[in-house]
Amino acid sequence: MPSAPSERPLFLDPNLNIIFSVTLLAVLGVSSIAPVFPTVARELGVSPEAVGLLITVFTMPGILLTPFFGILADRFGRKKVLVPALLLFSLAGSSCSLARDFEVLLLLRFLQGVGAASLGSLNATLIGDLFTGRRRTEAMGYNASVLSIGTAVYPSLGGALAALGWYVPFALPIVGLAVAFAVLFRLDSVEVEPGNGLGRYLRDALAGMKNRKVIGLYLVSVMTFIVLYGAYTTFIPLHLSERFGSTAFAIGLIMSVGSLSTAITASGLRYLARHTTSERLITYAFALYGVSFAAIPMLPGHWLVALPVALFGVAQGMNYPVVMSLLAGLAPTEHRAIFMSANGMVLRVGQTLGPLIMAAVFAWGGMARVFHVAAGICIAMFLSLPLLIGRK
Repeated sequence: MPSAPSERPLFLDPNLNIIFSVTLLAVLGVSSIAPVFPTVARELGVSPEAVGLLITVFTMPGILLTPFFGILADRFGRKKVLVPALLLFSLAGSSCSLARDFEVLLLLRFLQGVGAASLGSLNATLIGDLFTGRRRTEAMGYNASVLSIGTAVYPSLGGALAALGWYVPFALPIVGLAVAFAVLFRLDSVEVEPGNGLGRYLRDALAGMKNRKVIGLYLVSVMTFIVLYGAYTTFIPLHLSERFGSTAFAIGLIMSVGSLSTAITASGLRYLARHTTSERLITYAFALYGVSFAAIPMLPGHWLVALPVALFGVAQGMNYPVVMSLLAGLAPTEHRAIFMSANGMVLRVGQTLGPLIMAAVFAWGGMARVFHVAAGICIAMFLSLPLLIGRK
């Protein structure tokens, strides 16, 4: 049942803390290994374009499986989907640290991606189930801050662990076994009933998703993740390594700046919301994305790249939690998991296409062109969003 208001600060709520741990695992699969991409490419003898497949094969299962897991979670319960997913994520992910062949590594990353497919949507579904009204918005903001803290810490942690061996950061998912235990035995969850039959459930859910604003928010998600996982996560580390000779640890520190600025922005989101609407916050975020990408290839030193990375983080803090909160509010309880899982699916589409698109751009025009194309995508979204989601 939804948590009732209490004197205790919301971020100390035991259920929310367990959800935070799921969120931290959901971003572990990419953030902790991104700084070692240049090293992986050298050690395993693959090209910079090919190393992006470590993201692609990880995110690809989510394109098809995330909605399926959402249906199961709506029909049979959140825990019955989440616990097996956590176990697979942890065991397949930590096994990557044992791989010394790129093809084997890709296979294990694919299996880890199957486990990861539901994590990023079911955490938001659980927040929607357990909290209502302003507490739900506040919880989404805290969850986004925790996510960003994870993405801030993980690159530095991964870069530091890489000093012991490029494969060591791949062992980190083993901590997910403890999270699975906490979800199974400690987490409260909303009881669900199968209801009026699968056909009726699907028809009602699809009817709700045809809402123009819902479709617009899904488009925001896919475009955000194309530039996030294409230009930002994959090619900023490669740019720093190739142009400036940056070490994995330095790359991790620079990438962490963006995550920290996301965490700060998301934690203060309720103050920004007093001065403008949620829809405008998303629109402004894409303008900031565009400026940050345009600036990256012009800067003469690697530490200066931390400035547009920080600006990107501010934009992400304005964008991601607002999109999730709007979607959770638009979704009825009986369809919330499929609504959020459909968003998870489009996120995976963006994660999967982003490295492929930007690798093609890199092959065509070089590193600077990657950031120019990403900036163009963001400015196009800035101009289009008032029509897609309104201004309210």
